[in-house]
Amino acid sequence: MGMDVDRFVEACREAVGESAPSAAVRELVTRAVAEPATVIEALGEPRRAEARALFVSPELTVLNVVWGPSMILRPHDHRMWAVIGVYTGREDNIFWRRIPAAAGDAIEASGHRIEAAGAKSLGATEVLPLGRDIVHSVANPLRRLTGAIHVYGGDFFARERSEWDPATLEERPYDIEQNMQLFAESNAVWGRRSE
Repeated sequence: MGMDVDRFVEACREAVGESAPSAAVRELVTRAVAEPATVIEALGEPRRAEARALFVSPELTVLNVVWGPSMILRPHDHRMWAVIGVYTGREDNIFWRRIPAAAGDAIEASGHRIEAAGAKSLGATEVLPLGRDIVHSVANPLRRLTGAIHVYGGDFFARERSEWDPATLEERPYDIEQNMQLFAESNAVWGRRSE
């Protein structure tokens, strides 16, 4: 049986009301990406980098995220739980640990430093739950598009959160517009390569 996007979203909406919503959504995403062909049939063959909203409310966001070839998203947090399920390609996550800034450190007043604390690579059919306090960066290591369903326990576009400069590891407010621009930039490069 194929994936029905409306039914999937409705099941996620119902799961948000459960006592362990992240676990319930993880089960839904696991079932969905277990058959990648049905996800592609429902969402369409990935043709360009994008973060397309399938549903957004104050309690829940469901996205179809397509990473461009070699695309990298800097370290960031969500301040809400998330579940990621890859249906085509590969998504590499680096996890970061917050550490206090040292006295006199140039970033002492602006927040926490981070240091790498682990990594997880996801391929098609694999699912990754993220707790509300996780800091991670994402990369598509492939020279082709990667598609994943991302479900968040809140409004992904409105939540205040942080990102870290990849060179200085300086914490700053998350810039949703700048991060969405990365998809457009990836498409511009991808378009030039495929011409």
